[in-house]
Amino acid sequence: MVGKMQNTKYEHGFSLIEVLIATILVGLVVASLIAASGSFTKASGAGMNLSTAEFLLEQVRELAALLPVVDPDTDTSIFGPEESVLADYDDLDDFDGVIFSPPISADRQILNDFSEFSQHITVENVDGSNFGQVVGDHSSYFVRITVDVSLNSKRISSVSWIRARY
Repeated sequence: MVGKMQNTKYEHGFSLIEVLIATILVGLVVASLIAASGSFTKASGAGMNLSTAEFLLEQVRELAALLPVVDPDTDTSIFGPEESVLADYDDLDDFDGVIFSPPISADRQILNDFSEFSQHITVENVDGSNFGQVVGDHSSYFVRITVDVSLNSKRISSVSWIRARY
């Protein structure tokens, strides 16, 4: 009987070391999956914020597409808002330097659901042969509209486009 106990073999199960190694491997896999899930959640949130910013940029672009570059009443005598209320803005230069927080839609409605976002609009006259060069107000037939969208005061997206006066 003494000889049998010294030759004990593990025929019907795993040794304690084998179970320990398997437990460590499973733990590493679970820890890796949790870390990956956290990264995917962060990336998804950033993607959602960027998607919202692009939506807000397009709202301003749609609004700007319907407006003349200069005021239909005062023509080129005034650059900037002649009106004090957003609903009365009737040309693109009225939007120069305006920040909407919360942002607005293409039909000038305030988007309270996006209150942590803001839209900053800049309208600049640019040289007709060099759109990168800003010139004096109404001294060119071209304007560059730039819209910056910020989330909690941090810019996350921006777009610019050129419009001809006529």
